[in-house]
Amino acid sequence: QLHLVESGGGLVQAGGSLRLSCTTSGRTFMSYTAAWFRQVPGKEREFVAAIHWSAATTHYSDSVKGRFTISRDNTKNTVYLQMNSLKPDDTAVYYCAACEDYIATVPDGYDYWGQGTQVTVSS
Repeated sequence: QLHLVESGGGLVQAGGSLRLSCTTSGRTFMSYTAAWFRQVPGKEREFVAAIHWSAATTHYSDSVKGRFTISRDNTKNTVYLQMNSLKPDDTAVYYCAACEDYIATVPDGYDYWGQGTQVTVSS
């Protein structure tokens, strides 16, 4: 079993930055592909970014490309999401996810999930 815990969310003004962290435990994280999703009330969970276990491949949604950067430090069992130029539309609960397969952009592609961290961007 892989356990994921997100941190780093909060309130920020539009144009500002936040860095989310997802710390894992329970299994060897370096063999897992990791991703970030986000969700607002009443809407489906939305793919944000993913990084292959090797860190050689990343993938972003069009809505965050050029503003967000996903990275990982396997020595710390942690994946990060650096969010710059934040917009009010980025307001959501952000979830970290992991799987043992290649990158997927849908929630069903991931087996392990954190509890989420709230990000609120004020205008």
